[in-house]
Amino acid sequence: MPFFSTTPRPARPLRLIAPWLAAALPLLAGLGILYWQAERDLAASAHDTAEQALAQFELMLDNVADSANALLPLAGQPCADATLALREQVTRRPFVRSTNLALDDHLYCSSLFGEFSEPINPGDYVGGHLWLMDGNPVTPGQALLVYRAFNDEQTALATLDGYHLANALRMIGREQSVLLKVGDNWLSPDGLVHDDTLPTFGVAPTQLASQRYPLSVSTGYPAGETWRWIASQYAPLLGLLVLLAVAAGTLCHWLLKRAQSPRAELARALEANEFIPYYQPVVRSLTGRWSGAEVLMRWQHPREGLVRPDLFIPFAEHSGQIVAMTRHLMHQVAEDLRPHAEHFDDDFHLGINITAEHCQDLALLDDCRDFLQGFPPGRVTLVLELTERELIRPTPVTHQLFAALHNLGVMIAIDDFGTGHSSLAYLREFKVDYLKIDQSFVATIGKDALSGHIVDSIIELSGKLGLGIVAEGVEEPVQRDYLTERRVEFLQGYLFGKPLPLDEFIDALRATS
Repeated sequence: MPFFSTTPRPARPLRLIAPWLAAALPLLAGLGILYWQAERDLAASAHDTAEQALAQFELMLDNVADSANALLPLAGQPCADATLALREQVTRRPFVRSTNLALDDHLYCSSLFGEFSEPINPGDYVGGHLWLMDGNPVTPGQALLVYRAFNDEQTALATLDGYHLANALRMIGREQSVLLKVGDNWLSPDGLVHDDTLPTFGVAPTQLASQRYPLSVSTGYPAGETWRWIASQYAPLLGLLVLLAVAAGTLCHWLLKRAQSPRAELARALEANEFIPYYQPVVRSLTGRWSGAEVLMRWQHPREGLVRPDLFIPFAEHSGQIVAMTRHLMHQVAEDLRPHAEHFDDDFHLGINITAEHCQDLALLDDCRDFLQGFPPGRVTLVLELTERELIRPTPVTHQLFAALHNLGVMIAIDDFGTGHSSLAYLREFKVDYLKIDQSFVATIGKDALSGHIVDSIIELSGKLGLGIVAEGVEEPVQRDYLTERRVEFLQGYLFGKPLPLDEFIDALRATS
């Protein structure tokens, strides 16, 4: 059946948050990678933009500086003699707006006005060469970048119109803001000169200084630009990442639901008393009389019908529910068989399977005591059959439990002897009363000489150890005769009866009395 699994159910808090974690982890990891890559892209873009802007400003200043240096030897000559040369520089060199000559820090000649008189303060020029000024009397409020060339008392000035600077800032910084800084003043793309603190950028802040002129360029992106970049540049990857996160969360939810459903279903079935006992008779080989029965658990599922034990017992053992299910089974067997105990021969054996988990809890002793108290003394012998799906560890609790069980009159049998890796170890560690020969050996009697030798060896071993022996899976008379000849006392199999529900078992028992 599809709803059975041997995967243990996770704890409830984990079940609730695990799908969200499964979705969140790849989503967060993917977003982290995208965020890191976006920051790298933005940092590279900002650096490239700053380099382009710096290169452009250096190119402009190269023309302005060349113009000033070419005019420097004329400083001191009469303005009438130098005016033509000043105007020639303005017309011939790109980006040069005006040129001026000064002597002893006093401007006396201009390409715009000819003779002119104005003092010059060398302290206004950063590094003695550059001054970013907020206009002059001719063009107030319009940025100018002035380059000063000087030699002793001689000075030549060349100005760069702020229009060209602002236009370069706008053209180069289309994706982000670019600022030009000269000393304490800085120019924004709108062409305005500021003397306050240079703005900071939240993402990829970049500042490059010129190696040739006392200026620097700053650029970057506003806060939050990284996420906007991810949304615009990585939209397909972002969509795929969200899809993978949803798929991971959905898969986790499905797996957990699949893992928890069998456990929840078993708990529901236990509460609804859907686990019922079936009884397979065990007969004495010499008389053919029923000497007992093995109790087998079946699940009467409301939708699936009768469920085979191999479909739910392994999961019940693995999930830790087998103890509660066995306790329920023992209680139900006692309730079912108590009214019919008068039909039992004395010392009627009732075998019930137990697992490694039962053997680590002294509560099993109380369960067995309650079971036996439901029958008249001496009428029923309880036989606990050790299954070998899980190894039973010989702990102090186990030894104490087995000793107390023997004192109570409970017998211990090793089920399917010869097939488990621990059968011989159990004989050494625990006080055992019966061996049950596995049906796989019994089925080959008369057909496989090797298996016949194994059966003979088990019978001989049980005799030497003084153990009772039960042969399972007897289906043919030749098997019965072979085992009877070798004094195997108890036989079990379809030749004598298949597992039966209570009513059919009691009717068959009465018929054999």
